[in-house]
Amino acid sequence: MSLKNELQNIISGNGQVRHGETIQTISAYLRGKKNAVSNVKETKFSKDEETKILIDYVEQANFWYVSELAAKYIGEGAEQKIYEHLDPDFVIKVNDGIFYKCWSDYLNNLLLHNYFFPHLAYELIGFKLYEGTLHAVVMQPFVKATESTNLENVKDFLSANGFINKKDNDYFHPDLGIILEDLHDENVLTNEGVLQFIDTVFFLTEKFYQPE
Repeated sequence: MSLKNELQNIISGNGQVRHGETIQTISAYLRGKKNAVSNVKETKFSKDEETKILIDYVEQANFWYVSELAAKYIGEGAEQKIYEHLDPDFVIKVNDGIFYKCWSDYLNNLLLHNYFFPHLAYELIGFKLYEGTLHAVVMQPFVKATESTNLENVKDFLSANGFINKKDNDYFHPDLGIILEDLHDENVLTNEGVLQFIDTVFFLTEKFYQPE
């Protein structure tokens, strides 16, 4: 099986990936709701509409994250807040999916990240309403940077794996139809000389869904 076909199976829920089952279940729920409407009329779901569907799912599945976060705050980036975990080998990240037009795209990002970087896989552990906005709550292994990241090393690594640098810290894989963005030195750490991709922003293009 080709890499593209393997990734297509994972995104569709027919393939396995680390910590993927819960993410795929929620993605399938969103697709099911969209398909039910699409059978009636052509429509596209906005992020707000997907949020309502997600909240319904979370209510039915009792998938709210109810633990207290405020006392364990570490820091934040543009897209998420980071908290300590009771296990010091992990962190908790609370993300409102701001980089994505819809929640489906965010869930796809988690699946792709977990495929390409399984040792740093996100585990979706719930959702939380934070200041009135729905956030996904994920757990991820903690990485300590031992040195500064050389972005030329990031470019070389991704180039060796088929990704072309388009501009700044953004990349594109022409064969797979995958975009990978925002790989600055706070999202790619270096530990003992090894690059650690702790935060990724994957997007799927129309080419990803085209057969080979």
